Amino acid sequence: MLYLANPTTPAVRAVMTCGFLGAIMSPRQGNRLPEQTLFAIDNNCGPRKNGMPGNGYPGDERYLGLVQNLIQADGADLCDPESSSCLFAAGPDVVADARATLRRSYMLAWIRHAGFPAALVAQDGLEDLTVPWDDFDALFIGGSTTWKLGPAARDLAREASQRGKWVHMGRVNSFKRLQYADSIGCDSADGTYLTYAPGANLPRLLGWLNRLHDQRTRREAA
Repeated sequence: MLYLANPTTPAVRAVMTCGFLGAIMSPRQGNRLPEQTLFAIDNNCGPRKNGMPGNGYPGDERYLGLVQNLIQADGADLCDPESSSCLFAAGPDVVADARATLRRSYMLAWIRHAGFPAALVAQDGLEDLTVPWDDFDALFIGGSTTWKLGPAARDLAREASQRGKWVHMGRVNSFKRLQYADSIGCDSADGTYLTYAPGANLPRLLGWLNRLHDQRTRREAA
């Protein structure tokens, strides 16, 4: 399990460069991408602390500008997608509304055309709709808390894994949530845990990841 965080401090960026964490980049953030770091791009559509939809999405044109800037910062060979460190760039979404999110899925093709893998953000109700599996490279588990921790999101995550898609969960800010994301087959997760008090929270987060690794090792050895 790879945890993606905001590259806010020199200590956090150093851990990312060593490969212990990945970076989550976004339009509102303004942080520099650390060298030799796996990263993903969020769209700032996610919910605020009060659960209401976020208002940080800058619009399609400016978001694609961010994607293109990060392509330059990534420095990968544009003729060799495997050389990129980008895991995915999330298409714009509407919190807790899969139907409205799919209406914005035209951006997935634009992200791919720009040169990065595209992620569909799964929202409440996606299980009742036709999922355009061929149109994206990663499934980002978003949605309301109740939905993302329920059977529909779990089943979508497992189907995505079976189809060879990268699976990511957002808003993971506790060891319990990290364990859950791992249990349903997520490859990565992100949260704001290191945005606040990174000096104190960085060793705690690394401890979570070590515990998760030890638990998985014991399961595989049993």
